[in-house]
Amino acid sequence: MLTIINLGRYRDDVMGRREQIVSTAAELFARRGFHGVSVGDIGAAVGVTGPALYKHFAAKESILAAMLVGISADLLAGGRSRVEGAPDGAAAVVALVDWHVDFALHHQALIVVQDRDWQSLPDQDREQVRALQREYVDLWATQLRRVHRGLRTDRARAMAHVAFGLINSTPHSRLLEVEPMRALLRTMALDALGVDQA
Repeated sequence: MLTIINLGRYRDDVMGRREQIVSTAAELFARRGFHGVSVGDIGAAVGVTGPALYKHFAAKESILAAMLVGISADLLAGGRSRVEGAPDGAAAVVALVDWHVDFALHHQALIVVQDRDWQSLPDQDREQVRALQREYVDLWATQLRRVHRGLRTDRARAMAHVAFGLINSTPHSRLLEVEPMRALLRTMALDALGVDQA
């Protein structure tokens, strides 16, 4: 008899395999570009046949969508959580910077794929990524306007994008070990945003 526990384990195995496929595909896409990687390449890298991937994803574009929609949703959810836990605007901006720096240091392949391959997403998924990213920018802009009274929304959004550009440079600028690089990114981003370090 198939028990609920076994069903749960099966679901965990399936989700674990999906996450493995997405993570592996991110590394391959970052190195060779979306169009330079085949379903067979991804399958070989995770130890399954290319056709077996279709049990988890309908197409290679579906893997890219899971990757970029997923990380955009995760960034937004994590950012909201940090803002909710902050006592004021300045603390919220510091928390957002820390959150984004941590993301950038641990997900460099995703930054490369986002920059280079997001246009390969199906239209609906591209629009979803855009919408999530707009919400994330506005989350930052709202907190920046709490810190800098009289700051216009368009300028606050521009400041957020400047900070993202600096922090997301890690695939190209990471010349230090993780902790010194974290400190450098944090200091430079907060300076650029005109927020005192906590």
